[in-house]
Amino acid sequence: MAAVAAHQLGQCITCHAWNADLSMVAVCTNNNEVHIYRASPDGNSIWDRIYILQKHDQLVSGIDWGTRLNKIVTVSHDRNSYVWSLEGTEWMPTLVILRLNRAAICVKWSPRENKFAVGSGAKSVCICYYEQDNNWWVSKLIRKKHNSTVTSVAWHPNNVLLATTSTDGKCRVFSTFIRGVDTRDSTVGPSGDMKFGEQLVQLDLSFSWTFGVKWSPSGSSIAYVGHNSTIYFIDDVGPSACAQTVAFSGLPLRDVLFLSERVVVGVGYDCNPMLFIADNRGTWSFVKFLDEKKSSPASSKYGSQFSEAFGKFYGQAKHGANIDAVEPSKAPGGSHENCITCILPLPYPGETTVKRFSTSGLDGKVVIWELSNLNNLFSQLAI
Repeated sequence: MAAVAAHQLGQCITCHAWNADLSMVAVCTNNNEVHIYRASPDGNSIWDRIYILQKHDQLVSGIDWGTRLNKIVTVSHDRNSYVWSLEGTEWMPTLVILRLNRAAICVKWSPRENKFAVGSGAKSVCICYYEQDNNWWVSKLIRKKHNSTVTSVAWHPNNVLLATTSTDGKCRVFSTFIRGVDTRDSTVGPSGDMKFGEQLVQLDLSFSWTFGVKWSPSGSSIAYVGHNSTIYFIDDVGPSACAQTVAFSGLPLRDVLFLSERVVVGVGYDCNPMLFIADNRGTWSFVKFLDEKKSSPASSKYGSQFSEAFGKFYGQAKHGANIDAVEPSKAPGGSHENCITCILPLPYPGETTVKRFSTSGLDGKVVIWELSNLNNLFSQLAI
């Protein structure tokens, strides 16, 4: 389990998104622009910047690339959203009517890509869809459900249910059924009988900000993270949901990803992906950090003491860590050297288990990871 490749694509990256064949990646470079890079055709691991999307007036805070329709959606602190379509050799933007009075924070295409969700600082979620008659994108708002900023959104595989996290410490699940956009026969379970914006469940497990919510591949479970160095797993999402809480001693996580029904990777302020696995009884636990850093041998006792002290100072200065809590194994020098803010799956065709994924962070890197020996890990852990 190791990083396959690391690409320095800027000084700071807040989020990224891939096209369908993984030949191009779009990154938000912590400003009002979106840069699109393409892998060099000669296979020398060099990425060339081929497009710059310039339409937003303020920081671009979210991006998603639809793999079916090849459309890019972006949101920004300027309260606007654009859907970008490739026409010839140029990406052309279409304005989305969000009707927000606060910043747009995050965005995600639905599985069918006939709508997308935008979380905002206005305590609301915009569900956006295309109106063919008027040739524009409009939105319906889920209001008065959140008490603070919506930090993350995640779609259920049925294209109707939407999970959200917020800085009010809660995770919620809503129905986003829109007549004329969704069909009743496409829904599974009670979501088909629910009205737009109806809340299915509210999870009050965290006493801190919550981030990075994701559904499992089957849609039966949810994982989300809290700013109190805790990850939450919810099975059988609904009125009788079963919840598990896993606390760890490291720094908080910012995002999470299901590799399979029993394997989850979390990323955040420790700059090192964390692996969580459920055993045969469904009990989740932290297993290991994926980025195994090698410490350089000290030439003397003084050198060892100096290196340890400098590592503690570095961790406190860059990541807000407590000096006494920084461990030598988490010293800088891994694949990422600053907070990891985004993790995305890079599935192989025909495989249900995700063995490859990418991360981006505030160090300006996009790192590709490969987990090819999950079966061996399961056997070692006897789970």
